[in-house]
Amino acid sequence: MADERRIAVCDLGSNSFRLVVYTSSESEGWWRRTDEIHEPVRIGAGLAETGRLSDDGIARGLATAEVFAHFCEALGITEIDAVATSAIRDATNASDFLDRAALPVRVLSTEDEARMGYLAAVNSTTLADGAVLDLGGGSMQLVRVASRHAVELQSWTLGAVRMTERFGLGEGAASKKQLKALREHVGAELENAPWLPKSGDRLVGIGGTVRNLAAAVQRAAGVPEFGVQGFIVEREALSELVARLASVEPADRAKVPGIKYSRADLILAGAAVVEAVLDIGGFPAIEATEAGLREGVFFARHLKGDPPLFDDVRRSSVLNLAAQYHADHAHTEHVARLALTLFDDLKAAGLHDGDARERELLWSACVLHDIGMSVDYDDHHKHSKYLVLNSGLPGFTQREVAIIGQAVRYHRKGMPSTGGFEKLLRDGDGEILDRCALLLRLAEDLERSRDQLVRGVDVDCADGRVCLTLQADGDTRVARWAAGREGDLFKRAFARDLAITA
Repeated sequence: MADERRIAVCDLGSNSFRLVVYTSSESEGWWRRTDEIHEPVRIGAGLAETGRLSDDGIARGLATAEVFAHFCEALGITEIDAVATSAIRDATNASDFLDRAALPVRVLSTEDEARMGYLAAVNSTTLADGAVLDLGGGSMQLVRVASRHAVELQSWTLGAVRMTERFGLGEGAASKKQLKALREHVGAELENAPWLPKSGDRLVGIGGTVRNLAAAVQRAAGVPEFGVQGFIVEREALSELVARLASVEPADRAKVPGIKYSRADLILAGAAVVEAVLDIGGFPAIEATEAGLREGVFFARHLKGDPPLFDDVRRSSVLNLAAQYHADHAHTEHVARLALTLFDDLKAAGLHDGDARERELLWSACVLHDIGMSVDYDDHHKHSKYLVLNSGLPGFTQREVAIIGQAVRYHRKGMPSTGGFEKLLRDGDGEILDRCALLLRLAEDLERSRDQLVRGVDVDCADGRVCLTLQADGDTRVARWAAGREGDLFKRAFARDLAITA
């Protein structure tokens, strides 16, 4: 597209260097990650002991920065924002790397790093009041959030690399004494954050350590996996994982399902730091997000406002996904209007409770039901489901994404099924899925000719039957034929017979 903009964000962290390409279109209203490369540089190794970047670490960092520069040149990307964090910021010989790097590097202050993490978390979740934890290789940032604004931002040298080296957790199985010493150290460091226990019950975590921990807990719980966006790691589950990781040598920690090989020697220290923060702050759990500091850097450039925030994360993520796959906006908007009208009228008739969150899930499914046509028309309902599940849909819980995905899956035919998502769902979610799939399907039927012929629907409930009278300016035979096939599902959802009249 003529107005497509590409930017490369390079996150030069203590543990790994990562380059992410973001592509956006202002006219079509979408953005997405379109490429990514990373390297476990470990530039912060040994820094805690010497205060300096090692010659080997600098060499690895320079080689990776050169690869990043050539990568951007090959792709024709001229807008590059390379940011360095704890290790390079704190090293007394940082200039040995910065002056020779193939990319211009912006060293983030501790406050700027915390702010980027805050922007990543608040723009990818519904966090309004609570705290954000960003755990990297060299440092940990905590941010108190009130009414979606950052009101406290602090940083400590409690990163996974530093804690692994300081407490000897990268060699052999860990003792209770080592873990106790680490927790006490974290507790002493956080004494200058008296606001933490007063932040509320919600803690959102960003960074590779948190994502890896979420993946491991997810595997242990046996829940369906489609990324860790929105996954909740309960305090008890984290403690069980810490005990399991501590009982084996670092090389064997990668054998724990969900733990990456490149993080095996660091994951225990990171997990123990997160566990200590949960205890000190009184948080019952930590919520993972796929977003990281690199997204924070991107959002700071991409979004307007102070602070640069999406007005509504959930709505923005749905519209962004729809725009990425060039959904027929006029069609999906009309389907959504018809489906929500039916939802409201059937609520008014006393056939369901009309829960606002259920209504939002229905709207989301309506907007996204046809995105799979970007793959192929045949089985596009299945393609749409795949895209919904694997997009992450920031702002939605995994339970909600599963319901949206299944509603989209059954927008053409078949009796809706929870499809293996039972461990994510609650009692009553099967009925929510039936209603969402049915109303989406009915609205799609009434808009089958894709010309907005059916302007609206009048709902009449009497004698154990629901009659839909179509408001239209032309022949409604196609719409009546299509909607008339939904009687079985309508009866299952509402325990009523269905009739369609013009």
